[in-house]
Amino acid sequence: MGGLLDKLFGKGSEQSAQIAKDRLQLVLVHDRTNLSEERLAQLKDELVELISRYVEIDAQKVDVFVENDRRASLLVANIPLVPNHRVHR
Repeated sequence: MGGLLDKLFGKGSEQSAQIAKDRLQLVLVHDRTNLSEERLAQLKDELVELISRYVEIDAQKVDVFVENDRRASLLVANIPLVPNHRVHR
């Protein structure tokens, strides 16, 4: 019953609006950069492989995304390093 009242009185619509806004921004980013989700996933995998040659990283926590501001599109990569470990090759 609470869910019905929330829908009737608009609670939760802010969350839905934010989700819709985030999805639209993702679509616009991919459209502007001409970088599909598949290509972005491939880029992430290749970055993990390359960086892992030099330092140990937590590959499960790597996050790669494209961010836009009014002037530019940015490729952002958050790559957590495992402290004090180097890969010797």
